[in-house]
Amino acid sequence: MDVVIIGAGIAGLATALRLAHAGRDVDVFETHADVGGKIRTLPTEAGPVDAGPTVLTMRRVFDELFADVGESLGDHLTLLRQDKLARHFWADGHILDLYESKERNIAEITQVFGSHSGREYERFHNRTKLLFDSFEAPMMRAPEPSRAGMASVVLRKPSILSAMAPHRTMAQSLAREFSEPKLAQLFGRYATYVGGSPYRAPSLLSLIWQAEAGGVWQAQGGMHTLPQALKSLAEKRGARFHMNTRVAEIASHAGEVSEIELESGQRHRVTTIVFNGDPAALTTGLMGDSVTQATAENPTTPRSYSANVWSFAATPSRDDLELHNVFFGRTPNQEFTDLEQGQMPSDPTVYVHAQDRGARTSRAGAERFEIILNAPPTSSPTTDQGDIDRCRTITFSTLKTMGLSFSPAPGDTLTPPAMFNHLFPASNGALYGRSPHGLMTAFKRPTARTKIKGLYLAGGGCHPGAGVPMATLSGMHAAEAILSDQTSASTSRRTATHGGMSTGSATMAAKPSPSSAS
Repeated sequence: MDVVIIGAGIAGLATALRLAHAGRDVDVFETHADVGGKIRTLPTEAGPVDAGPTVLTMRRVFDELFADVGESLGDHLTLLRQDKLARHFWADGHILDLYESKERNIAEITQVFGSHSGREYERFHNRTKLLFDSFEAPMMRAPEPSRAGMASVVLRKPSILSAMAPHRTMAQSLAREFSEPKLAQLFGRYATYVGGSPYRAPSLLSLIWQAEAGGVWQAQGGMHTLPQALKSLAEKRGARFHMNTRVAEIASHAGEVSEIELESGQRHRVTTIVFNGDPAALTTGLMGDSVTQATAENPTTPRSYSANVWSFAATPSRDDLELHNVFFGRTPNQEFTDLEQGQMPSDPTVYVHAQDRGARTSRAGAERFEIILNAPPTSSPTTDQGDIDRCRTITFSTLKTMGLSFSPAPGDTLTPPAMFNHLFPASNGALYGRSPHGLMTAFKRPTARTKIKGLYLAGGGCHPGAGVPMATLSGMHAAEAILSDQTSASTSRRTATHGGMSTGSATMAAKPSPSSAS
């Protein structure tokens, strides 16, 4: 075998598509029956309901992926742009909508919290936009982030250092920026988008707001339509998918990958492997003893938060729900105090995804819902029924105090941290890989290349981090590293290889599909 990709999560699929398009012979092995990894769905009477990521942000990442393989994103997915980003509820009756438009947000915040708060938001928005625009290229888009790259940004724009507030946490910066505690609580929750606490994450991560402020899209039919589209395009370029097939071991010899062994006992010689799983599966020996030293020491610890995720169909008691809804806890810091102590939050912020509210179609009967609560990671392989019952009580009693209940009441439709640990081995259920706490965390994640020749990484557990756009970028980094290394190893100058790719560059060139090869 030429290239073996272990895992068909979004990063593995993005890697497979790029490499197959460039002419590489690609085999993808996936333990589960469906592609997508954490982009999961569960069946309900109203149709498949999302049980993982709910929207697309940073759309240009996906536009570029499709364009790089000669396709248009719009030809394969129907994406519905959401003008309203989310509706936010507090127990005292305050409700605030946020939009893609900065000006509209200023007006909304001014109406709900006063003109002073509107001006504070404007300054916050401008600060985070400066951060996002400054660090997207040298950090997120770079194959390997570097301290020198960060320093050069600061040297070119001295004002960026003040915007970074390097000695403050997100919570500390937000408390200075917003006189209204509810707004500090709202924007602090963006730390949880990468599995962290605003009380421990660096102020720099306030820039996450800009990923959402830049636009939110709902995939018509559910988020799983994205991985399905990538799989279909990769197959048309010759990639082979082996579903329900677990790779039990990666073998290496003399510092270079040599073969894989399947759970069935079959062994295959291979020259290039992309591991699209939690990097901890390598370091802990889950993929064999010969690859435990593939990455630097402790590239995955400490771990990020996990989640308790409810997925079900029901009729809600409130009719004022939007596609995305956030019901905030009464005491902002209590949730994160509990999480740091490894406990289920007693006063959580609850995210409610009303999947059928963004499709711009009439609703009839039961609607599909995904409800997410932050949870601590766990190494436990099972979940105690008592924990499930406690999570049910906390979730739905919290929502009921804010006027939201469901009929019928959801059954045992919970995906808890232990289940995520089972679905994604060695992850401890941590949905975002390494914890984002600490200013230098970005430099501690493993990158696409490993210490073992021919072994590469892709996924939310490595650079540039968690989230669908970031994992997709990691797939780009892995594919480019493989093609670049192939070019470097070639003794020929700009010799055409199968598929038309010139070995003088790592540029992707189209590979004829099987149907047109004749």
